[in-house]
Amino acid sequence: MMPSLTALLCLGMSVGPSIQVQSGTLPKPRLWAEPGPVISLGATVDLWCAWTLGAQQCHLLKEGISVPWRTQTFEMPMNTTKFSIPSMTEHDAGRYHCYYNSSAGRSEPSEPLELVVTGVHNKPRLSALPSPVVMSGKTATLQCGSLQKYDRFILTEERGAKNSWTQNSQRGGLRGQVQAMFRVGPVTPSHRWTFRCYGCYRIQPQVWSEPSDTLELVVPGTLPKASFWAEPSSVIPPSKPVALLCEGTLDTQEYYLDKEGWPVNWDRQTSAAPMSRTKFSIPSMRANDAGRYRCYYRTPAGWSQPSEPLELVVTGVYSKPSLSALPSPVVNLGENITLQCASQRGFHRFILTEEGGDKRSWTLDSQHNRGNFQALFTVGPVIPKHNWTLKCYGYDKKNMQVWSEPSDALQLLISGQSRKPSLLTQQSPILAPGHNLTLQCRSDLGYDTFALSKEGAGDLPQHPSRQPQAGLFQADFFLGPGKRSHGGRYRCYGRRNHSSEWSAPSEPLDILIPGQLTATPSLSVHPRPPVSSGENVKLLCQSQNPMDTFLLYKEGAADCPLHLRSEPRAQQSQAEFSLGAASLDLRGTYWCYASQNSTPYLLSQPSDTVDLEVSATHVQDYTVGNLVRMGLAGVVLIVLGILLFKDQHSQSTTQDAAMM
Repeated sequence: MMPSLTALLCLGMSVGPSIQVQSGTLPKPRLWAEPGPVISLGATVDLWCAWTLGAQQCHLLKEGISVPWRTQTFEMPMNTTKFSIPSMTEHDAGRYHCYYNSSAGRSEPSEPLELVVTGVHNKPRLSALPSPVVMSGKTATLQCGSLQKYDRFILTEERGAKNSWTQNSQRGGLRGQVQAMFRVGPVTPSHRWTFRCYGCYRIQPQVWSEPSDTLELVVPGTLPKASFWAEPSSVIPPSKPVALLCEGTLDTQEYYLDKEGWPVNWDRQTSAAPMSRTKFSIPSMRANDAGRYRCYYRTPAGWSQPSEPLELVVTGVYSKPSLSALPSPVVNLGENITLQCASQRGFHRFILTEEGGDKRSWTLDSQHNRGNFQALFTVGPVIPKHNWTLKCYGYDKKNMQVWSEPSDALQLLISGQSRKPSLLTQQSPILAPGHNLTLQCRSDLGYDTFALSKEGAGDLPQHPSRQPQAGLFQADFFLGPGKRSHGGRYRCYGRRNHSSEWSAPSEPLDILIPGQLTATPSLSVHPRPPVSSGENVKLLCQSQNPMDTFLLYKEGAADCPLHLRSEPRAQQSQAEFSLGAASLDLRGTYWCYASQNSTPYLLSQPSDTVDLEVSATHVQDYTVGNLVRMGLAGVVLIVLGILLFKDQHSQSTTQDAAMM
């Protein structure tokens, strides 16, 4: 649709010599263009000149040319004629007049016609500040701008009265851009406010650029707000598709999608037939697509109220943070738990999301801590009805809908009251590097799943149970060849019927990794072997390096190593293990390790072994002596018994004689 030029061009825009037309005495004709005075490059236009009296000749004049541009002569008197331009060029643009000749003389020239050609220069950009959505009764500010140095911009209304406005350009906010600001309104819901703009130069005021993209202002009305949601979700990884669905009423003719802070029309859907719902598709999610959206629908009664806002988020733009539970992902039923989301990148905020279930989320500002940025989330109380599988993301304030990659998923384990299983290892708890580590969780209860927990670790591996024998349920957790990361304290849990509530924890099992500290302690026996049975035995473990704990291990022992705190003495660390009275059970081969509080499950190199020998000879001497003593005591008792018997017998004989 072509705009009227009533107010399109400022006075004095034409250049070059004016046409000297001898003023006639006959009435001036009327000059107009079809389909309009604003014509696309290469299109056809007809200039019509009409008058009331019969004429034999008509002249078309173009300003800047001293002779008639075109002349038509008629065999019979005419009162109208047409001058055709089959393919509009920039040379055809300009200001035109027409006049006619008859036997009565010459007419006055017509009013000027501004004939404009568009599409010669690159199109400018038309936007609404701050948004194309304008409340009823308010005035809108429209900005027409371009990197081409246009001298003027023209804003045209595409519907209704087709008003137009012209402004001189000014330097824009963007480097190298020129622009003009147009204020239109006040706007009302009953009118369709659709605009385009063009740019031109002073030396060719009728040679315009291509038109800008159409901009339509949306004036929210009083109809109920639309329903608005995203599928499959409002949080989308990059390059994945997402659909925004907007639902209005049965007589909806048009839907409009608005992105907050976006100064041009984002998207719209129209249909000749009414449609109660539409879908705005984003085939490949990008950072530019993230933002806050609202949708509107239009019926014959006007536009609706805005929908509730929808936050559309793109993930994966930054590297993922880490998510961990403090101190462990195991939490007792009904208690709260602290989760830490952390990253070395300076995120302003972290968001914690629940996967599945209610899909709840929590947001916190980040805190700087020892080179890391982190947020501590307290969630709970933990109850079985929630899934409690969580992830976290980081983002910046300036792009609140542009998130990092998600952290690895963290699943909380809810520890309940059912009987605890047992956790054991078929190897020694002191695991030599390279040796395979398998931990076995077992119970006589019918648990169908077992989970293994390591203090300080975020993952909770789970295995289905098996029955190696009747009444015993167990799962084997193969952790692979022993390495530094395997050191730690482990517990296991069981559950039945895939419940979200697990058993009470097993007793802890410590896995120790030797050879991780450079120190090598020494071990000595006091008194020096061989040790006599019954003597008090002490083993002394010492290190020249500062150590916090010493561990004493006996070859073949099923029990955990003995632990003692270090006691600094004579510029070295040591611990004295008192084994008590020597006996045959203490015989064996011993060695010791040292560890530090910062890494309690990583041990030093082992000390040299010490063989503890207990002398069996002394044991036999004591046995013989004890037998001799017991024999003598028996003889004494027999003798005493005989003497007592004789004494009683003698007394009885004396009494009988006296009675006689």
